[in-house]
Amino acid sequence: MDYKKLGFRVRQQRELNQLTQAQLAEKAGVTTSFIGHIERGEKKASVETVVSLCNAMAISPSVLLQDSLNDGAMQSQLAIDADNEDLMKGIMHMLREHARKQEYH
Repeated sequence: MDYKKLGFRVRQQRELNQLTQAQLAEKAGVTTSFIGHIERGEKKASVETVVSLCNAMAISPSVLLQDSLNDGAMQSQLAIDADNEDLMKGIMHMLREHARKQEYH
């Protein structure tokens, strides 16, 4: 298991969800400092913590674990390149804005 890559994926997904480390920590039931340690690959996350992080960000564990999976087809299917990441951020932003506008109507 590559914990640095896992940490990178946690940070990537947290930012896609527009969450701070504190917000993710609260949703996942861990401390903010632990999120920082995980993102830097300094501490190992238990299976329970990975599941909590995934639930907090509404993602599949395979998204966070893709660098540790042996199935090359699965890795290439799940890999998010920089262009797709920017596109996803834009889509998520638009959806959030739409949802906010709907709340006021």
